[in-house]
Amino acid sequence: MRIATALFLEKGYQVTSMDEIVAESKVSKTNIYYHFKSKEELLTAIVNQMIGHYNQIIDEIVLKTHLSVTERIGEFTVLLSERQPNCLGGCPFLTIYVQTSHESDSVREVIGRFFQNQIITLENLLQEGIAKKEFNAHLPVSQIAALIVSTIEGGLFLQHTIEDSTLLPNILQALAFMLK
Repeated sequence: MRIATALFLEKGYQVTSMDEIVAESKVSKTNIYYHFKSKEELLTAIVNQMIGHYNQIIDEIVLKTHLSVTERIGEFTVLLSERQPNCLGGCPFLTIYVQTSHESDSVREVIGRFFQNQIITLENLLQEGIAKKEFNAHLPVSQIAALIVSTIEGGLFLQHTIEDSTLLPNILQALAFMLK
């Protein structure tokens, strides 16, 4: 799965063949097909593993109630803004999403739910921040949560395409300033 993940993120899901995964991983094709019936099933397992990893870290961040909400949102944005090395689109989920066809609806739906859950988590943190008077009481919580996630995703892509590693941190600083 590690080799397939790297190939999907570096080269793209569509152009990576199972034969290439076999050759790079030095695992027999029979062994791979014993665990995964198809390339799409392998991709589904990879996406689920990646989401599980991110969700575990997000849950840990949310539970750090000894930190201010601002600090927890900061950790949340840092986690999501970390770019995978050699990732085509800057974000591993964006890369996989755009590389899968519409026939891969299940993978695309899982990724969509992952982003929706991020927005819900941010909404809850923003509500908590408002209750603790860390944020402006008149913030449109749902819209700000969606803005944060879309800013991170768009910023990752833009930072990757124009090769400016300072772009996203500067954008996130401006966003934090706007929340006050």
